[in-house]
Amino acid sequence: MPDKLPQPETAEVESEEEIAVPPITFGQRIRAYFLAGVLVVAPISITFYIAYLMLNFVDSHVTPLIPAHYNPNNYLPFGIPGLGLIILLVVITLIGAITAGYIGRVFVRLSEMLLKRMPVIRGIYGAVKQLVEAVFSHKASAFRQVVLLEWPHEGSWTIGFVTGAVAGEIQARLPAELISIMVPTTPNPTGGYIVFVPREKVIPLEMSVDAAMKMILSSGIVVPPDAAALAAAAVRAAPARAEKAEVR
Repeated sequence: MPDKLPQPETAEVESEEEIAVPPITFGQRIRAYFLAGVLVVAPISITFYIAYLMLNFVDSHVTPLIPAHYNPNNYLPFGIPGLGLIILLVVITLIGAITAGYIGRVFVRLSEMLLKRMPVIRGIYGAVKQLVEAVFSHKASAFRQVVLLEWPHEGSWTIGFVTGAVAGEIQARLPAELISIMVPTTPNPTGGYIVFVPREKVIPLEMSVDAAMKMILSSGIVVPPDAAALAAAAVRAAPARAEKAEVR
């Protein structure tokens, strides 16, 4: 009778031993608490500090323009913080109300005619006026759309802000429909590049301008959540919430 072939021995699966986690030392615990405190205190402190600097800047330039008889700081034992900012907002609102009327519009036209006659001032005034109208106009779409585009070379992607559709000579000399995109630098988004890209070459993003600015300021450390994924998760969770509501 032939010998039986040797059967492979079945290896017994041994349970993995639990890895012993070393206890957290007192120094590590203090360091963790300190970092947690920095994450909470730093954003609040920086925000209040910037607001304080802005208030002081406006107050130092506007409050001295108030006549001494009407300046409440001359009668109170303490200064009123933000007084200059309040007065500035009131004055700007009053100017807007005045220029909305017929006399105000005539005055604005005469002022613009005078400025346009000045060789150097007219160039500065025209550029500043166009910029302000583009940013603050309700009908303007500048800096309201975040897109993804290949920059500075193919295969490398960055985010940019759509500033408008390209028109005039630039669009006439190129066959594709172009849009102008501002590509900001990091961590200082006040500088950057203006590029003209075909509309089909960009990918619109769902993230808001604020979320994109946070990502730029943090050099990509702060990544905004995927709005589409959050919306899909909310849709999937809606039936479960409805069932719980019915049970209650």
